[in-house]
Amino acid sequence: MLTGKTALVTGGSRGIGKAIALAMASAGADVAIIYATQNQAAQETCEIIRQMGVKAEAYCCDVAQELAAAQTTKNVIRDFGGLDILVNNAGIVRDTLLPMMKEIDFTAVIETNLYGTYHMIRSAAMHFVRQRSGRIINISSIVGLYGNAGQANYAAAKAGILGLTKSVAKEFGSRGVTCNAIAPGYIKSDMTDALPQDKVQAFLENIPLKRLGSPEDVAALAAFLASDAAAYITGAVITVDGGLSL
Repeated sequence: MLTGKTALVTGGSRGIGKAIALAMASAGADVAIIYATQNQAAQETCEIIRQMGVKAEAYCCDVAQELAAAQTTKNVIRDFGGLDILVNNAGIVRDTLLPMMKEIDFTAVIETNLYGTYHMIRSAAMHFVRQRSGRIINISSIVGLYGNAGQANYAAAKAGILGLTKSVAKEFGSRGVTCNAIAPGYIKSDMTDALPQDKVQAFLENIPLKRLGSPEDVAALAAFLASDAAAYITGAVITVDGGLSL
């Protein structure tokens, strides 16, 4: 499905990003992973991917830094001989109620989650335009659609990604480049594993499918959006939330 393609996944060392990287590799794509701090996890993910018979490399980069993002993207294109798929998954959280939220924590989340997505798209844009093809997949959140108490910074960043996605879709559509967003709901992770069972049960009561999502649920959609089967889908925001947003 993706044989001969190269995918770049930010925040690809663990969680949803790792699952997306593995899904792209399973579909036949070579994969470049960008990580900020988790070097060992990134290398381990690359080794798993290489065992699938495709190429994998990890690059340390803070996507919040414009010049670093641009240089890393250039390095990926040089090392892999091209780029076909960009998945913007890198993100951080700094949760607290707004009256107690420090400006540095608001800014940090915006810079990594929203500016980082902008930096990576901008870095890859002309390459995609010149080859008249490309897939951009941005990982947002249902929090960006509906807000969430204690996550004003995160919600603002994820909502910004939705507007960015739609604008990029309109700007680059005539050049054969699609841009879509995935909005996950409650996804099983180290964070949810640490929650008290009663809190998890409260989440489940509001989810029609009565389970938390898995990183693989999100990854399957990302792999589809990267494929030729999704060539006529652009500017879409697709929730992966078990029906939570109904």
